[in-house]
Amino acid sequence: MDQLQKEIIEVVQVAVEEAERFLHGMTEMVDAFFEFTEEIADQVQNTIVNDLDQCIQELTEPFLFDTYWDLEGFMGDIDPGFPYQVEASAYKNPACMGCRNYHGQVYSGNLLVCGMHPFGWEGEGCPDWESY
Repeated sequence: MDQLQKEIIEVVQVAVEEAERFLHGMTEMVDAFFEFTEEIADQVQNTIVNDLDQCIQELTEPFLFDTYWDLEGFMGDIDPGFPYQVEASAYKNPACMGCRNYHGQVYSGNLLVCGMHPFGWEGEGCPDWESY
């Protein structure tokens, strides 16, 4: 029985060694596969994405350039020093809505709300509010 146990141990050891070699070979193959896929991903990133960016820029550049010049022409017609009216609303100067003292003119980019409160009233009810 002693000889049989030695042979079984040898067979198991050979099987373990073969399994280790097989798994080591598989590990090397998987590592090589991952390196290969990383190289392909880098190439795709460098070529396809860059080409796509260039294509999008070529398609949108004329449109953006024309739109910019159209806006430049429109904005060039407005004199920033010329006063214009701003109405009181629920979002901008809500305490001034319906007040006879509300001025609401913008001079050189600065809104003059009224004579009593040039920058507007911060609270909900202005103490100087008067109906029309």
